[in-house]
Amino acid sequence: MKKAWLLLLLFGGLLFAPQAASAQGDPPDLPVYIVQPGDTLYGIARYFGLTLDELLAANQPLDPNQLAVGQEIRIPGLEGVHGVLSTHTVALGESYRSLLRRYQVDETLIRRLNRIASPTELYVGYALILPETPAAAAAVDAVALSPGETALELAASQGRSPWEISLYNRLPSPSRILPLDTLYLEAEAATAEETSPAALPAIFRQVSLAPQPLYQGATAEILIQTQEEVQLAGQLGEYRLHFFPLDTSAFSYVSLQGVHGMLEPGIYPLSITARTAEGEEFQIQQRVLVADGGYYSETLLVPAETIDPDTDREEFAWLYEQVTRPPTPERYWDGIFANPSYFPDCFTSRYGTRRLYKGAGTDLTYNGYHSGLDFCGGEGLPISAPAAGRVIFSGPLTIRGNATLIDHGWGVYTGYWHQSETYVQAGDWVDTGQLIGRVGGTGRVTGAHLHWEVWVNGVQVNPMLWLQRTFP
Repeated sequence: MKKAWLLLLLFGGLLFAPQAASAQGDPPDLPVYIVQPGDTLYGIARYFGLTLDELLAANQPLDPNQLAVGQEIRIPGLEGVHGVLSTHTVALGESYRSLLRRYQVDETLIRRLNRIASPTELYVGYALILPETPAAAAAVDAVALSPGETALELAASQGRSPWEISLYNRLPSPSRILPLDTLYLEAEAATAEETSPAALPAIFRQVSLAPQPLYQGATAEILIQTQEEVQLAGQLGEYRLHFFPLDTSAFSYVSLQGVHGMLEPGIYPLSITARTAEGEEFQIQQRVLVADGGYYSETLLVPAETIDPDTDREEFAWLYEQVTRPPTPERYWDGIFANPSYFPDCFTSRYGTRRLYKGAGTDLTYNGYHSGLDFCGGEGLPISAPAAGRVIFSGPLTIRGNATLIDHGWGVYTGYWHQSETYVQAGDWVDTGQLIGRVGGTGRVTGAHLHWEVWVNGVQVNPMLWLQRTFP
């Protein structure tokens, strides 16, 4: 049984204990921050509550224009703190409590270094300043107490004492060890295949969320690998997540979720629940950041009858009902989507553009945003299917003109608006590259073009992403 945890508990604080004042004339013993990719001297100063002049004074003769990744920057104003400080990006599954347990860092020190007022401020991707300690470099096992299991039984299965487990996890006694709570121990015999990553409940092998941060118009991809077969459920903001098996032999699952192009930037809750065949539940609850998509604005003059608010609401409600039906459990597409347009690299309007529509010859106006990608091209140019799927609608709509909607499985749909002709009907199967219609100027348009949309679990996302990479 290892005793390193006792040494950490007894002597770990010495790294950051107040030290005697240096001799007169000696430079103060300041903590050192390691420069990370994307850092600027101004950003570092701001993060630690300093002015740029204060930071420069402590690091003479530093050239602020020659900052390099890995460079050491001395941080003044942190009396009693010494050693090396580095950035830890909060991962999916990590919490304030798990970070304290995993890295064996004093809570007061974390709050002080990061100016945290509440643990709820942390979110996935948060750049947290942590001191480099022996515990941070140590390999750990993540374990959990199963329902009905005692702390003594858990300790016996790990070859530890109940008190060792409770003390390492900053619990006052073994009686405070709760079922399914993720605990950490310095690694001994367990292999990487037998343990889940630190900060994750024991049932999970791996959990990832991309991109980070999420942003308006993104397609969020959540990949999960578990220790055994489970049923997964989840929620991202107001949207219910649907998980589909990627590799049943490896217990791998994926969920794809669109981020609305007009969603207010900020912090949103994410929850994931895994239920085993025995009925045990393991849960991840965290917050994620949604950033601004950086979209621009434009004004369009369109036929007045196409900007009636009631017509717009009714047509969108009908469309939303089509793309939020229970998702098809099979995935029909394979790889990157093919380009549906005759002119694949020419665009007249991109996704996310904030729009003010003005009714021709009237004072009518309507505010919205561009929910798809507009390709260049005149009347009659061919439109092809970007991936295999089944047509669920083909016909005329007031705003979208002659429209086609294709189901590609797993809650992913593509839409093609304003066509002059449509060559498919509801129920038809289409293959990648198949001719499905021709470019037109029907519906709410200023000229003939192809408006192409991609819907992911009930949300229109940036279609360009699906032309650039494979999901999942």
